Amino acid sequence: MAVDHVIIGSGINGLVAASLLALKGDRVLVLERNAVPGGCLRTEELAPGYLHDVMAATFVLFMTGPAGAALGPHLARHGFDYCHTPHPTAVLRPDGQAVVLSTDRAANVARLNALAPGDGDAFAAAVDQLAADAPFLFALLGSRLWSWPTVKLMAAQVRKRGLRGLAGWLGQQLDPMRGWLDSTFQADATKALFAPWALHCGLTVENAYSGAMGRVIAFALEAAGAPVAKGGSARIVQAFQALIAEKGGEIRCNADVERIVVTNGRVTGVRLAGGEDIACRSVLASVAPGQLYDRLLQGVNLPAERQALKSFRHGRGDFQLNFALDGVPEWRTPGLEQVALIHLADDVDAVSKSSNEAERGLLPVTPTICVGQPSRLDPSRAPEGKAVLWLQIPDAPRTIKGDAAGEITGTDWDAVKEPFADRLQAILSRHIKDFDRLVVARKAYSPKDLERMNVNLVGGDPYGGSCAVDQFFLWRPFAHSTNGEGPARGLIHIGASTHPGPGLGGGSGFNAAKRLGA
Repeated sequence: MAVDHVIIGSGINGLVAASLLALKGDRVLVLERNAVPGGCLRTEELAPGYLHDVMAATFVLFMTGPAGAALGPHLARHGFDYCHTPHPTAVLRPDGQAVVLSTDRAANVARLNALAPGDGDAFAAAVDQLAADAPFLFALLGSRLWSWPTVKLMAAQVRKRGLRGLAGWLGQQLDPMRGWLDSTFQADATKALFAPWALHCGLTVENAYSGAMGRVIAFALEAAGAPVAKGGSARIVQAFQALIAEKGGEIRCNADVERIVVTNGRVTGVRLAGGEDIACRSVLASVAPGQLYDRLLQGVNLPAERQALKSFRHGRGDFQLNFALDGVPEWRTPGLEQVALIHLADDVDAVSKSSNEAERGLLPVTPTICVGQPSRLDPSRAPEGKAVLWLQIPDAPRTIKGDAAGEITGTDWDAVKEPFADRLQAILSRHIKDFDRLVVARKAYSPKDLERMNVNLVGGDPYGGSCAVDQFFLWRPFAHSTNGEGPARGLIHIGASTHPGPGLGGGSGFNAAKRLGA
């Protein structure tokens, strides 16, 4: 069998690349080692009639990015649609105080100014400045960094700002979340609204450039909300699958690639675990670096990559918890009913503390909890009058050394998963009336479970490796990396481990497809 391009992995980046190349007219084959396609885009039935997204759930990055712009109309033809709310996010503090961010600028300014005079105006100024910088900033975040277009982009900025001005602007983008929040806002509640978003970027509030990412997220949420996929995240996978098939391509599941075949420094095909050989002229590998260099390219002489792999770091683990409820949850704090994503967090210090405990291998005493209400946006997710809740805890330890609270014993996720889920449920139940009585079913996914489901989620790390600045931008995944290319001619490394990093934007798949002429 021979095709033009083999794509290893059917996550968002692989699907984007395959679709764009198929639309170009090339023959594409997507190989997925699991029984279902989609990678982290996965929807399951928690109880009869209750649909929950196992991992990825919110599509603002795809909807607002170049991949979504190029593929959105095609996917819509195959049944993909978004569900929205004008209230994308909120923070709920332990004392019951809540702050909601909406897609209405005037409402946001008024709400934050009411918390502390000037906070709303400062928010508006930060978002307006981001909007002014957006063409340059998003080009850096999303395009191929090692390219003539990027050289021309930087040259244009030197002409506009001056060399020192550009250096100063770049330095400003390295501020940590804590630094941005403390220097911009007065109210702890305002700071708490934005602080947890650092964790969704694979960072902490102390990490360099987490402040810049916080401003990007604030801008995106206000401008576009936090849309979910109608029918569940797997629905977008079905739409991709139909589009690829329509253009003559194929997604094959239960197809574990044993190795990438390299002859005289050039990719010539792949070999499956069952012995089947597939010839192709290029391979796009949406995998973690360890999978690529320790397994798929085993036997290929790549001393620089293997040396760099020794120091490559994965980030914190992720813990997912889903509930099927026998009724619509009634929040003790009013105004949260239609919010897409609610963070349970007290302040910047609380977010810092929970992530620090996880970084040190401890189960956090009070984890930062993100609560999604997908059935509020999309009633098809649950029977009429019922509900599902999606919880993500982005500060779980990859390897457990102990419990910061000293209450849960054991260091194996299989043993502590349910006790840790009990801790999360107890926190949630303080904010929802009669919550425990509403629970029809509960399903927890520990970092260990997530890695079992997807080998690229090493230790449950959903971000493809630490997103600290030394492993990001020009240096992702390695210091010498160049647009995912280099190890062999015809091979492009894509996915969360490569620029522009994690999330549901499909950026690396988009860039790779464009590199191949799509």
